[in-house]
Amino acid sequence: MGDRIVEGRMTAAHEGGVVVFLIGMRVNSFAAVSSWWPVAKAMGPMLAELRRDPDSGLLGCKTLRGGMREFYIVQYWESEEKLLAYASAPDRHHRPAWAAFNRRLREGRGKVGFWHETYVVPAGRHESIYMNMPAYGLAEATGVVPVGRRGDRAADRLRAS
Repeated sequence: MGDRIVEGRMTAAHEGGVVVFLIGMRVNSFAAVSSWWPVAKAMGPMLAELRRDPDSGLLGCKTLRGGMREFYIVQYWESEEKLLAYASAPDRHHRPAWAAFNRRLREGRGKVGFWHETYVVPAGRHESIYMNMPAYGLAEATGVVPVGRRGDRAADRLRAS
């Protein structure tokens, strides 16, 4: 949907469960480019691989920056099973990237930090609102609908799924 403003009060069209996966890195030493640059560039091929495969389970993602040192990606997944299947698949980009990252982390002695968090959100336990915004977040990943279709209040939308 790009940057096209969707006027009015909207919500994400998604009504089922969703997995929210946050993954990020922190540059602890900008001078240690050999420690953090390979970590930063490893994510691109993984996301490209997932986007090419509509059955992968990745609904959408957004790359964000937190301050000068932190970079992270918010990912929306169809299910916990599909996320874990991708992470452990021997023929996909993640496994070799993870192994290389672990080696680099040990060798770098704290020059780059890494984190991830996974939230499994059952159907009916998420809601969203976007006012005069381009499609964003879960709505960008799954579609946008007028708020009234899922309930005018947050409490209504939480029960609507």
